[in-house]
Amino acid sequence: MIHFAYFSLAKKMQEAMKNNRRNFIKLAGSAGFSMAGNHFFKDFSYNSDNYPSAGPDTPASDGNTSIIGSYGFWAAGLIGKQLPSFSFRGESWKNIEKWKKSAKKRFTERLSMPDLGGIPEVAVSKQYSYDGLHIEELKWALPDGGYSEAILLKPERISGPLPGILALHDHAGNKYFGTKKIIKTSDKQHPMMIEHQKNYYEGKTWANDIAKLGYVVLVADAFPFASRRVMMKDIPLNQRQGLSDPEPDDLDGITAYNRWAGQHEHIMAKSLFSAGTTWPGVFLAEDQKALDVLCSREDVDKENIGCCGLSGGGMRSVFLGGYDERIKCAVPVGFMTTWKDLILDKATSHTWMTYVPLLPKELDFPEILGLRVPLPTLVLNNNEDGLFTLSEMHKADDILKEVFEKAGAGSNYKCSFHPGPHKFDARMQTEAFEWFDRWLK
Repeated sequence: MIHFAYFSLAKKMQEAMKNNRRNFIKLAGSAGFSMAGNHFFKDFSYNSDNYPSAGPDTPASDGNTSIIGSYGFWAAGLIGKQLPSFSFRGESWKNIEKWKKSAKKRFTERLSMPDLGGIPEVAVSKQYSYDGLHIEELKWALPDGGYSEAILLKPERISGPLPGILALHDHAGNKYFGTKKIIKTSDKQHPMMIEHQKNYYEGKTWANDIAKLGYVVLVADAFPFASRRVMMKDIPLNQRQGLSDPEPDDLDGITAYNRWAGQHEHIMAKSLFSAGTTWPGVFLAEDQKALDVLCSREDVDKENIGCCGLSGGGMRSVFLGGYDERIKCAVPVGFMTTWKDLILDKATSHTWMTYVPLLPKELDFPEILGLRVPLPTLVLNNNEDGLFTLSEMHKADDILKEVFEKAGAGSNYKCSFHPGPHKFDARMQTEAFEWFDRWLK
């Protein structure tokens, strides 16, 4: 049972958010809460709509309620009466290759990915050394507008083709930043990124750390973050809420932009649907261009490529790892559950980037990642992750175990549950790095 005082404090924080974001931050700080860390004590998590949601031990659907009222159980019943039609767990699917061909074809149809052309022409903006790493600042043009900026990191003193890692940054309700969330390229860091890394990554820059272990690591801005974000100057005046594009030292302006970008997500999703595509289709297409760039390099062993990311980066790891077999080893962190969990409990906690219309009748969410079977796969979860219901996280694990075991590849799959809230801390990073070393070296 959640203590009444938690609800009272959460209500005050919600009102503070509505009235003045700075007051909210002060109240959150005084209560020991973390904006970026997605955890109000054990029992609340911060979500993109600025409302507290029940933690994993207190699901919204207690058997009598759901986040869409009485309609929730009817909606859940639409996909819960039988296995999804393209589930490898079904008795009709016996040949793994035949199933993968059919299931991936349907998955591709549902994504309705835009065609972004061939391997992008990459420009190197700057090269330098920092903390034992050779660093390159890259950018490439994309046909859907503008440039994607990226950072490449590799050990200074190791030569020859090295295994590659596509490091996928998180969402965290912060679209102003992208690659900088998980890297460090100088002793001077943006104060918001110092705090971000402290809350999510135990103060570590995991992309740097795995590069030092002997990998070529590429971190690119996802759609629509940082260099790929929606610019206020390109938005009609009546939709800007009086905002302009903030400079990096304008902390209040960045906070205001991120709040606007969160509120803008439903518009982005509806516009993309109206264009005949999906948000996952767009970010997956752009992530594949980053993968093209990584695999095209002479210093990369393209037969040994992995991907990893937390939260929104975990979601992207699910889609990319399930879709593209160039990813020989996938490690999604802090993003694994079932569609049922989102129907009944947790859609309030998640970005519009997650959803693919009609797909839940054909593949449950973990089965997107299961499309990569028998390739090595590690899923990392947190027991007190307020973005998901713990029982559904375990259900997702059971689903993936069944898929891999049916394919005769049970030893290629592993799922770990770590203590604590939504994060990718040092202990989890160590497990991920050891998994990559096992399969890519």
